[in-house]
This record gives sequence, C-alpha cells and structure tokens, in this order.
Amino acid sequence: MNPSLKFLLAFIVSLEISLKASLTTNILVIAFALVYLLVTKTKLKELLLLIILPFIAAFTIFATLYWFSPTPDPYYAWNLSTRVYVYTLTIACVTRKVTATDFARSLERNLHLPSKFAYGVLAAINIIPKMRMAVNQIRTSAMMRGMYLSFWSPALYFKAILVALNSADNLAQGMESHGYVENQKRSTIVAIPLTKKDWLIFFTLLILVNISLFCFK
Repeated sequence: MNPSLKFLLAFIVSLEISLKASLTTNILVIAFALVYLLVTKTKLKELLLLIILPFIAAFTIFATLYWFSPTPDPYYAWNLSTRVYVYTLTIACVTRKVTATDFARSLERNLHLPSKFAYGVLAAINIIPKMRMAVNQIRTSAMMRGMYLSFWSPALYFKAILVALNSADNLAQGMESHGYVENQKRSTIVAIPLTKKDWLIFFTLLILVNISLFCFK
C-alpha cells in the first residue's frame, strides 16, 4: 500500500478512535494489526517489544481508572488502555516495509508537500547517527581533558547543538551545489505509485472501521 495512504489511514483511524469510545473496534484494530505484522514476517523480538513496551502505559491507565478512581468504570478502563496498543501497532504497520526515503518521497509526490519538507525529514533522519557519533566524540575529548560530561550535562548539549548547526549549514551548501533550488520543479528518480488498488484498500478498511466504531460499543 502507498506509504502516504498508510499514514493517512492510521492517522484517521487513531483520531476517530480517540473521539469515539468503542472497545470492540479497539480489539479488532489490534487483532488486524498483529495479523498484518505476522503476515509481513515481523521478527518475533520486534513483535514482543511492541507488546511489552506499551504495557506500562496501558496498565497505568487501566489501574488509574479501575482501582484508583472514586467511580471505577471497567469499560472505559479497558477502552482507554487498549487505545495505547491501537496507536502503537498502527504506527508499526505504517512503518513496516516502508523506508524513510520512500515515505519522504511519497509525501512530496503523492501528498504534494513542499520538497524542502521532504528533504528536511530525510536530513533529520540521516543526521541522527552522525549526532550520536559527535556526542561520543565530545564526551571522549572532554574525558581526555579530565572533564566528565554526563547525559544531562548542559555543556554536552550546547556543544552538540553547535555541531548540528554546522552540519545543517554543510548540508544546505551540499544541496545547493548539487543543483537543488527551492520551489522549482524537480525530476523524479524513483516514482512512488498511487494506484486504484491502494485507494480501494484505503476506503475499504476505513469504512469497515467506521461501521465497527458506530455499530458496536
């Protein structure tokens, strides 16, 4: 399915579920997401992390509404706690088999977002490993001078911000040197197709979710 449509579907479903309480719909969406992740051969370790990590937030919400509320409501406790898994698993489905590059290109080509936004997203994603390396280098050089920069040290992040600003400037110069001009039409190296099949899947799933949302509690 087209990356942009997958994102829009997950966003609309999450928004509707947050506005309309339906425990049945939550469970159906969770079940469908798990089946999709299994069909797309998600690693067992990744699947377990998607189930275990949100459990703390889900359990906290359930405990607050069920055990520590003056008027316990089991239905809303289950409803709000399962929403955590809905949001987590739908995002996991969106990112499954979709690279950051394809997603940024899809936003530019299919949703017609500005090219500077797409390139900015790619730049931010690709600069993360470099920033981690820069932070390690800053901490190592500080330790060689007898200084220890902890994780919450302001000096560490101040130096990291300077590195990020310098990297951003170098990236802008590199894009200009390769012929990038803002608001100008650009050729397409890799096309991201948006087919009738994508629209059919999009509207079918959206209609099914809305039927469940407004017909079942």
